[in-house]
Amino acid sequence: MAKKTTKKKVVKKVAKKKVAKTTSKKSTKNAAGKTAVGLKNKAGKRDQDTSVKLTKMAQSIVTAVHSDKEPEMDVPIRAASNTNWNAKKGILEMGDSVGTRQLFNLGQARKFMQTLLHGKSVDELLVADKTLSLRGMFYKSLHTIEGTKEKTFDDQTESDGILEDLEVSLGSLREELHIFAKKRGTMVGNITVVDNGDEINCKKMGSGGYAIPSICEPEVIQFKDVKAKFILHVEKDTVWQRFNEDRFWEKHNCILTEGSGQPTRGVRRMLHRLNKEHGLPVYCLLDCDPWGHYIYSVIKQGSISLAFESSRLAIPDAKYLGIRSIDFERCDLSDDVKISLNERDIKRAKQIAAYPWFEKNKQWQKEIKQMLNNGFKMEVESLITKDISYVTEEYVPARLKAKDWLG
Repeated sequence: MAKKTTKKKVVKKVAKKKVAKTTSKKSTKNAAGKTAVGLKNKAGKRDQDTSVKLTKMAQSIVTAVHSDKEPEMDVPIRAASNTNWNAKKGILEMGDSVGTRQLFNLGQARKFMQTLLHGKSVDELLVADKTLSLRGMFYKSLHTIEGTKEKTFDDQTESDGILEDLEVSLGSLREELHIFAKKRGTMVGNITVVDNGDEINCKKMGSGGYAIPSICEPEVIQFKDVKAKFILHVEKDTVWQRFNEDRFWEKHNCILTEGSGQPTRGVRRMLHRLNKEHGLPVYCLLDCDPWGHYIYSVIKQGSISLAFESSRLAIPDAKYLGIRSIDFERCDLSDDVKISLNERDIKRAKQIAAYPWFEKNKQWQKEIKQMLNNGFKMEVESLITKDISYVTEEYVPARLKAKDWLG
């Protein structure tokens, strides 16, 4: 009996700290009402909807406290086991499996506490109508737990995972939580964008290009004077610089983007919107290795960890221009460009070949098999051995003209 009383006190203490310092159901409703009024004056409908979701989550916990029940919350499982391939739509989707996170379960109490902490921080951002970086969210919720030497978060990776849990639990996107990631990715070309009210002519961006922001939602980014005919997305900044210096985007009337490796949500959202809203085809120029193949897979179908966002990030009709396994002979490259496949590369290539969306694609099965048979991988930069501008003046134009790509 004494144990039950102790639990009740702990739950009430957590509820008071994490749920707007609530002391009763009535006071909770009053606080929620004040928050709703503040948001209505400061933010749009999306912010209000997100605030309502947070309030419902908080109220369910407070209700459990007052009913002498253990507080718990359901969190959709973000794993391959809960990811479904929708062949009709051509994207990955999250399944219906959920895990229950309980406060008094020793294996779940920490994550339960962390979810409430981040939920409280998000609510404060909504009320203040301000945004915060992933790194900032980590520090905002970081402190030593009272009466212990334990910190609320060990590192940012742990914090980021909880934020993704919060996203799927609320059914709200990270951008709707007023959280952004570090900017990574560049764009240049025949388009003018309106970024937070400022018009930016992407034809006049000098040598650096326009830095693609983390949040590319319509409320922040609008497209104006989209005269480009297609998008060429390259894997790395070094390749992008070659295309930009050679004014490829001007000669071929396109938009040139890069993602500095695996593209961020911001880059993927930008590509998705331009493809869906303006019908611009997306062509990808990536390394001939398992990692370049995976980047293409993420751009085209979505990723397993972010399957809940595929409908707003994936581009099912994106094309893979190269480089390809046959290019070693087709482009008459030297042995110097060969990079031997290691065990990790081989294992990853076989995993990718087994993905449902690649498994029945004869073109991709042939491509991956040939790379494995070759025993080596190649980077886009290997084409420089032919000529500094070979990739911009011959390779890509020839692939586009012949419609020689993988889908």
